[in-house]
Amino acid sequence: MRDIKFLEDNGVNIKKSLELFGDYNTYNETIGEFLVGIHNKINKLIKFMQSQDMANYAIYAHSMKSDAAYFGFTKLSEMAKEHELRSKAGDMYFVTEHINDLIKETNNAIMLIQKYMGDKETPDTKQPEKESNNVQTNPEDIYDKKTILVVDDSNIVRNFVKRIFSEKYNVGTAKDGEEAIRIIKANQDNNFIETILLDLNMPKVDGFAVLNFMQENNLFSKIPVSIISGDSSKETIDKAFTYQIVDMLSKPFSEQSVKMVIEKTLIYKDMI
Repeated sequence: MRDIKFLEDNGVNIKKSLELFGDYNTYNETIGEFLVGIHNKINKLIKFMQSQDMANYAIYAHSMKSDAAYFGFTKLSEMAKEHELRSKAGDMYFVTEHINDLIKETNNAIMLIQKYMGDKETPDTKQPEKESNNVQTNPEDIYDKKTILVVDDSNIVRNFVKRIFSEKYNVGTAKDGEEAIRIIKANQDNNFIETILLDLNMPKVDGFAVLNFMQENNLFSKIPVSIISGDSSKETIDKAFTYQIVDMLSKPFSEQSVKMVIEKTLIYKDMI
């Protein structure tokens, strides 16, 4: 089908999405990933609601909020944000009372995307999300290009940044803080990683744990870090800037804004 007006007529904020993605091609290339992602995330949310694990529930609601905003599903993004805030506050009653509304809105988004993509192009929602490649170790690449490490639990964000920078830079990825620390440890003495874009709210090990690791090992002078986060609360911003970060970018961000942050971070790298 691939008729963008179909999405607009059904309340999808395509104009806002194009401001972020830059063009229809990028939107169309990644919407299948979004479809698989929200299907997996709503199943995770149901699981964490049933186990009363509000900490992980908040992390996945946060991720759904950001991804839905990128693709113009404003209502789903706003609902996920409310679930994120309530679960962070430990409001189990709200979560159990309203998760069916979130499931319904997620299913509406899934059905719209499936109709938009058509049967032949719609990916299997039961498949895992496609992973970006990790930090490359090809010796030729090491000397030809600088390396950016993108740490974010959202596959959409990781692949979006990779699409933007892959021609000019090596782009390595990590889906949580645990994986990021492992990669940083393996490369901290070889000057391989030029800069890090780091999310804060992630499962397993969060971004603040990565910042603590960087601080404890005196790595900020070797590898400058900028933050990408969907949490723009004063408390989070103030806490982030207690570390030697270069900049902080709110999600969802545009291609132009993330390019500016990378440029600023690499300039800082050249100065230290």
